[in-house]
Amino acid sequence: MWDVLKSHHASVEGRRIEDLLDADRAATFSVRVGEMLFDYSKTNLDETALGLLTDLLDRTGVAAKRGAMFAGAAINETEGRAVLHTALRNLDGGPVEVDGQDVMPGVLATLDRMAQFAADVRDGRVTGQGGRITDVVNIGIGGSDLGPAMATRALAPYHDGPRCHFVSNVDPADISEVLAGLDPATTLVIVASKTFTTIETMTNARTAKAWMSERVADPTAQFAALSTDLQKTGAFGIPETRVFGFEDWVGGRYSMWGPIGLSLMIAIGPEAFRAFLRGGQAMDRHFQAAEWRDNMPALLAMVGLWHNQVCGYPTRAVLPYDNRLGRLPAYLQQLEMESNGKGVSMDGETLQVPSGPVVWGEPGTNGQHAFYQLIHQGTQVVPCEFLVAARGHEDDLHHQHRLLVANCLAQSEALMKGRTLDEAREKVRGKYDGDELERQAKHRVFPGNRPSTTLAYPQLTPETLGMIVALYEHRVFVEGAVLGINSYDQWGVELGKELATALGPVVEGEEDAGGKDGSTAALVGFLRANGL
Repeated sequence: MWDVLKSHHASVEGRRIEDLLDADRAATFSVRVGEMLFDYSKTNLDETALGLLTDLLDRTGVAAKRGAMFAGAAINETEGRAVLHTALRNLDGGPVEVDGQDVMPGVLATLDRMAQFAADVRDGRVTGQGGRITDVVNIGIGGSDLGPAMATRALAPYHDGPRCHFVSNVDPADISEVLAGLDPATTLVIVASKTFTTIETMTNARTAKAWMSERVADPTAQFAALSTDLQKTGAFGIPETRVFGFEDWVGGRYSMWGPIGLSLMIAIGPEAFRAFLRGGQAMDRHFQAAEWRDNMPALLAMVGLWHNQVCGYPTRAVLPYDNRLGRLPAYLQQLEMESNGKGVSMDGETLQVPSGPVVWGEPGTNGQHAFYQLIHQGTQVVPCEFLVAARGHEDDLHHQHRLLVANCLAQSEALMKGRTLDEAREKVRGKYDGDELERQAKHRVFPGNRPSTTLAYPQLTPETLGMIVALYEHRVFVEGAVLGINSYDQWGVELGKELATALGPVVEGEEDAGGKDGSTAALVGFLRANGL
């Protein structure tokens, strides 16, 4: 099937996207879920390609795999686990069973505990030893940081609780800069680590505990934990009533729907957090019910498969024209690249096609003054995924928001249309002539015919954000299911951790570097000679 797709791509590769845009294409090559619109008409996909891609989804059993995921089957085969982050937002969808046991009572009970704790912090019933909690510091890394940090920034207009801060890097500069402006007596620290052993998180947690002890009599009284290991959280000094656990069928990068989202819930309140969950649930229901040609996550995945595995474009740019979604590209980097950045299929065989693109991006319009030069005139094609809201939250500056929207739509149009050499000559005619006119004109040519999609929505609300995140989660699932890989393990992060542990005594000077390769040994020597 891949060969057939690649053959079709080769037959239409020189076709201009602009030539496909007849009066009906924008309606035909788009899909709506509620008030959200996904437009993929500015790609080189045609009915033949879509037919082949939907056949590919059917041949690889995506529908059956989707059913197995939602039913609680252990689709994470390398770890023998179910994949049920969807259960965390299944507010009124009925039972979900794992190994014959309904997990929903426990999920809803944890959500209620979170809501009560968040309300108590927000309303001043839970206080610090210096009074009402003014600041919350979430200490985590990976999914325990990127998700809540992204969502808290995205939903800033809904903040009416304590200020939230996020620490992830073991680099001491990270935690030092966050804690420097805070009062230990009115700060709540949330330690987010499922196992309570993540080295970066626990190192930062101990630093925060030492910082807290300088000003308060009982430092751990102002700690909470998001973990499943009550023994380790208890040894750290955190009471069981302030520990919120989640099951092993929730992967880290899919976890902010549950306890990992506690900092977000404290910031925006339990009601707005539930709206966020309902947005995710709405996308879940759409994903399960809609036919492939009307299914937004499936279409987003088919566009991704076409661009990366078929066309061979190695990267894709996520470009939110919504400044509060500034952390979304980084969040999607982990979601997509940690999930589908694999080299073998589920049965251990080497993949015959690329496993996924490099995902990157920045908010518009900032990116226009940075890397858009490359995506417009560079030698590599970079498929672009724009996100834009019809309105912002600054009603008095709506005229400025219109300028933002104009820039977003103009960029996708420019990527598609480009500028011919004849058009470029006309731009500089009169300023230059002869050979210099030709030379100057060539610098102003835009090849165009560069694909993009646009996700548009009325406003970035908690429900809308929930829909966006669930949309991309299901895209990852579909792409992984088609490729036959396990999107829910992450063995690729293990080796570096193991070697870092082994290097610890060498870096500390307790062991020599004789057993290390020449480069590593030389670097350790240089750094130790310069103050390590």
